[in-house]
Amino acid sequence: MKNLLSIVLSFCTLSAFTQINVPVEEETDLAYKYRVSTTYIMTDLFLVDWNKRTSTQMIEFHVKRNLDKKNIVGVKFATWRLFQPMGITWWDGLLDKLETESEFYQGHVRETGIGITYQRMLWKGLFATAEILPQFQKYLDLDGNKIGNGFKIYNSYHLGYHISFGKKKRIFIEPQVHCQHWMLDNNAPDGFKELDDKWRNYFLFEPNIYFGVKF
Repeated sequence: MKNLLSIVLSFCTLSAFTQINVPVEEETDLAYKYRVSTTYIMTDLFLVDWNKRTSTQMIEFHVKRNLDKKNIVGVKFATWRLFQPMGITWWDGLLDKLETESEFYQGHVRETGIGITYQRMLWKGLFATAEILPQFQKYLDLDGNKIGNGFKIYNSYHLGYHISFGKKKRIFIEPQVHCQHWMLDNNAPDGFKELDDKWRNYFLFEPNIYFGVKF
């Protein structure tokens, strides 16, 4: 039932991409057609030991194009490393479990993928975004040896605010909150699967900040 709901949500998200109608006259009014961005979570690369047990080793980039003043589409590349299930939410005692290490995998899961994004400007800087990210998974033991492969479809839904800076408004930040769910994540090795099955296939209300430049 969960997988069926996830598939329906994914098709609804994809339909948003297919229904965009771009007025040519609005496109000519845009100062910048393209933008690139990343997330502050990538500071993990610089502030945390890359090989630390709890390092997510996260890299994420977005390249987007303004279709008009309201609609923005793009491509997302992301890779990260999980040390415990993603479905442990705030009210499950997420922070406490980080301290006790009670839900840590006996290894890590490396997830990498390229997906698509659709961003809709709602009012002034307020926006909503939907992202679909198919991911290939590589399961590793504590020594870094590969013990399995998997596949995952990771979807996220964002609500945030776009703020531009500078004389030409090229630099921007986008504080936001997002919710995510995933499906087809059913090929985990024993041990990993036992932990994953204990928790949800979604995570709600994750704060984030994206920053980038327009050109």
